[in-house]
Amino acid sequence: MNSIIFYIGLGIGLAAACGLRPFLPVLLAGVLASSSALGVSFADAPFRFLMAGWWLAIVAVTLILAYVLQLRVHLAPIIDPSDRSRRNDPLGASLTGLAFGAGALLFGGTLAAHGDSAWPGLLGGLLVVGIAQRASGPIILGARARLPDRGAREALTLYLDGVALLLAALTALLHPLGYVLLALLVWFLVRTRRRAGEKYAGLRILRR
Repeated sequence: MNSIIFYIGLGIGLAAACGLRPFLPVLLAGVLASSSALGVSFADAPFRFLMAGWWLAIVAVTLILAYVLQLRVHLAPIIDPSDRSRRNDPLGASLTGLAFGAGALLFGGTLAAHGDSAWPGLLGGLLVVGIAQRASGPIILGARARLPDRGAREALTLYLDGVALLLAALTALLHPLGYVLLALLVWFLVRTRRRAGEKYAGLRILRR
């Protein structure tokens, strides 16, 4: 798997997984890169830190801190990108920023490690994370709203971490799955916007 097509797929998949939750995909990519496994590598400067032990320790501690803030301080782990009527919780806003940064770094570092320019990966990572969050956000928010108690709502974050880890692992095993994942996210995004448009049109009819 030494073609640029494969490594673009890997970068897309890692960035998309970060769009769901950034921590475990970053940890998995760093561990695989430090072991030179499955074609995952961040050997080119300035991306070498992505597989350094101190960096992985920081990511792990940040993951634990995010759970503590969510469970003890009752901060929301996700923001609604379409809702600008209220101020978002700082945890959700911070995780959104971390997801964009992590996706861009993993995509750019993947390309740079295999002799290609990093900047298309940095830009592509931002784009893919944005698509992932726009596509998954309404689904996650809808699920949280339908769950009956707070414990079940908070447990949803664990499932989301698991899904993000699974997607990153599958893409690392088979790089072209990144393209499939991106296509599915775009499909979900189009479908969600179409439904929102139909709902808005229905409300306009009812108001007449």
